[in-house]
Amino acid sequence: MRKRIILIVFVEVCFNRQALAFAPSTRHSRRTVSLCRSKPDVQDVEVKQVRFGFDVPPMPSSEFNPAGSTVISDDVDQVSTTGSSGFNWSYGDFAKTYPNVNNIGIATIKTASADLLAQVVIAQTPVSEIDWQRAFLFCAFGALYLGAFQYWYQVNIFKKLFDVDKFTSQPWEDKLKDREGLVNLAAQTALDLTVLTLVYLPTFYVFKAGVFSGTSDPSMWISQGIVNYSANFAKDEFDLIRVWAPADLVCFSVPLYLRLPVRHVVSFVWTAYLSFSRGGH
Repeated sequence: MRKRIILIVFVEVCFNRQALAFAPSTRHSRRTVSLCRSKPDVQDVEVKQVRFGFDVPPMPSSEFNPAGSTVISDDVDQVSTTGSSGFNWSYGDFAKTYPNVNNIGIATIKTASADLLAQVVIAQTPVSEIDWQRAFLFCAFGALYLGAFQYWYQVNIFKKLFDVDKFTSQPWEDKLKDREGLVNLAAQTALDLTVLTLVYLPTFYVFKAGVFSGTSDPSMWISQGIVNYSANFAKDEFDLIRVWAPADLVCFSVPLYLRLPVRHVVSFVWTAYLSFSRGGH
């Protein structure tokens, strides 16, 4: 009989300790519990509660977090997960933070790619016979004019002349009701077409003369470039207006940091045409 009483007391003490282990702590610190730690079965605890007459607190439940460990706070009803967050990169954030670098990179790659497309796909030139001097022409023109200069005047200058932020930040339905914004949009389009006619096309022909003329005299580049610009003016101007007039209406309506990236989409097709029709020796 004595051995039986001692055995019952020993078992009860053991389960009392187990119940205390699952009881909420009075301290306010947080402790991390490994996901691999075993825990007693809920049904077994309920049976032992009935058998030995002591109260067992409810077992906290936690969600599995594959990115880290499970943290149980002092309050057993509140469970939070912690883990290392992955690397998140956003092109939109990069374009906002480094708009000039973003534009020069896009312009350079886009212009060089458009020329290679015109040579290999449109003109069906074998890869071994690609005119790399011509490719360099478009690469340099894309970086210096379409990348650096175009960003300077279409963003910095236009921002001083027109209230572009107010108009471009509105929803499309509000833009159509903004009379002042639409007037500014038309003015920006007209000004850009003027720059394309009087600056863009002459600069392209001067760049072309500098690459293909075989001379290091800048005055020869300029004179030969102006001659070619004048000879092709009527056809170039007609193509320029029918492509860039509608394109500018869209480009000058989007948010400012996306103005030139959107423009480069149209410019890729335009540059491929210009390379095919005017890029050769």
